[in-house]
Amino acid sequence: MGTASRHCCVTSEAPVRGGRKGRYLPGGVSVADGRSGLMRRNGPAVVGRLPGTPGVYRFRDAGDRVLYIGRAGSLRRRVASYWSDLGERGHLAAMVARIVRIEAVSCGSAHEAVWLERNLLETSLPPWNRTPGGLESAVYIRLDAGPIKPGLSVAFQAQPGDQARYFGPYLGSRRVRHAVCALNRLLPLAYTGAQLRGAEGDLARARGVAGGDRTALVGSLTAILDRQPAAVSWAHNQLEQLRDRAARALAYEFAARVQDEIEALGWVSCPQRATTMNAVNLAIAGWSRGTLIQFLIRDGRLCGWSQRSSSLASAAPTLASTPEDWRDFTQRNAELAANLAPPA
Repeated sequence: MGTASRHCCVTSEAPVRGGRKGRYLPGGVSVADGRSGLMRRNGPAVVGRLPGTPGVYRFRDAGDRVLYIGRAGSLRRRVASYWSDLGERGHLAAMVARIVRIEAVSCGSAHEAVWLERNLLETSLPPWNRTPGGLESAVYIRLDAGPIKPGLSVAFQAQPGDQARYFGPYLGSRRVRHAVCALNRLLPLAYTGAQLRGAEGDLARARGVAGGDRTALVGSLTAILDRQPAAVSWAHNQLEQLRDRAARALAYEFAARVQDEIEALGWVSCPQRATTMNAVNLAIAGWSRGTLIQFLIRDGRLCGWSQRSSSLASAAPTLASTPEDWRDFTQRNAELAANLAPPA
């Protein structure tokens, strides 16, 4: 999942179309003198300080009110698009004219950014956002390691007391189903059950697995779903080889299906800490060059984000309470916040 705060830049008298003079307002919109029409330029200089990483951004107005929260696969490219041709997003021109400050959080993956945006919007819906949290369904992957009916499946809820293990949550049920298909293709745990009959037994023999392989398959699946780098890399390599063999055999439809599975496996195995099954409550913080950034985690969901000017001395007690495993995330975002902060 860097963070930020800076005046979008203000330039006084500047020429606009037709040789007329105009003034640039905060937010990078030029208003021609004597006219109400908005004239766009390339965007505020602060956009160039945004990273090309996935993340979440928000716009504030002159009264420090949040106007809009959005997510991006590339923060710099996405935010810059507001100062280009808006196309079908023309209704946002009025909002862009009010932007005075841009803030951002750099996330570890696009999946993490989707979750962070959802959590923030469910906590508070700014006036220019339409839906509280997006349209993707939240799902889990269920791993049943028992001898009777082992296997992977997609579940919409983690059932308390269930003997199976759940991983997630993930956003996007279709992607997660494709990821489960990929894992079943590589590690056919379902064919190690003790009660296989008829065609199921034939398929198990064709796949070269038996009941004695169950423990090893469960271990491999668990390592991938726990995001262990070596296990995830192995799974990706196996799928890529399968895709390439299919393409060489001119089985393009199958190759495309495997490519979808590769992308889906990346979605469930990429870094994603904005929402977890660990129902922890934490306040985490980072500090850089006079800017303190804080995140609030409630019941395992990163759902609060604030930043303000602060001396290191006053920030120290808050920084000391941040767990070690969150320090890279908070420090990275504190540095981004400082890069985007208005000059003192």
